[in-house]
Amino acid sequence: MNLIGLSGSLRTASTNTGLLRALQRQAPQGCTLALYDRLAALPIFNPDDEGERLPPEAARLNEAVSRADGVVICCPEYAHGIPGGLKNALDWLVSGPAAVGKPVMLVHASHRSQISRDALREVLNTMSFKVFPGPELEVPLLGKKPAEFAEILGDPSWRQRLRATLADFARFIGER
Repeated sequence: MNLIGLSGSLRTASTNTGLLRALQRQAPQGCTLALYDRLAALPIFNPDDEGERLPPEAARLNEAVSRADGVVICCPEYAHGIPGGLKNALDWLVSGPAAVGKPVMLVHASHRSQISRDALREVLNTMSFKVFPGPELEVPLLGKKPAEFAEILGDPSWRQRLRATLADFARFIGER
């Protein structure tokens, strides 16, 4: 099973990206998680540039999501909303078939993101993604430095929880 991870943060020392990398390392047997780390390279969405004029980076994103069996999104909350880079990426997927019926799971590196979580779920449902109904993984990484979140995510109990979360998502994908 091949999954793609999208981090809503462009920060180099992002806890969201750190959580996705930890999930990547803990993927259960038979499951891979590749990270799409090119949000900053996407041009601002313009419907006039879809179809034959689709920019190469938007085409790469569409292809990566299309090929994946599921999507894992870890996203911070900026000013009570979805960060612009992630929303822009989703806009590039909105009119094509990549998102339709595609399983997606949300994971969180902060407990302070309920408004953006709700907004993101609304956008994903509107785009016809199949949002994983299981419990969402939340790891308390807010305000931590890379060495601190590496220590937290390296703890055996968290590693097991990461593996179990991906295994649950893989089962959800397999059931559809």
